[in-house]
Amino acid sequence: MSKVLKLGITNFNNKKIVEVNSIEVLANKGIVGDRHFNDYNDPYCQLSLIESENIDYYNTKYGLDIPYVDFRRNIITIGVNLNDLVGKKFQIGKVKVEGIDLCRPCKHLTEMLNQNNILKEFLRRGGLRCQILSSSKIYINDEIKILI
Repeated sequence: MSKVLKLGITNFNNKKIVEVNSIEVLANKGIVGDRHFNDYNDPYCQLSLIESENIDYYNTKYGLDIPYVDFRRNIITIGVNLNDLVGKKFQIGKVKVEGIDLCRPCKHLTEMLNQNNILKEFLRRGGLRCQILSSSKIYINDEIKILI
């Protein structure tokens, strides 16, 4: 089963992501209390996901133990291939979303984690940007279901 493993937000850019048990999302605006929340939000900035399996692979390959939320995505998933969800609608718990684009790793992440190989290692493993289509809360262990 595909599900939410971890959740994280921060209310200011360039600050540490805080792990939380739930997030409240508003359609086309983002996550309440997150740095990217905006009344007229770009779909690329509303919600980001990353696969725990990609972080586990990276940590194992380099003998590291970087926490999931330090990869600066809002939702850490397990059991789903996020790259396959670009252009598809799916549901996270009660929230409907649409996969918009792959997340590309950035220089900021490289600097925050102090790892020069992040850009190369996460080029096609950096996660998924989503547009939020319905408002509700997302919780840890919520199931992820592909709709279309």
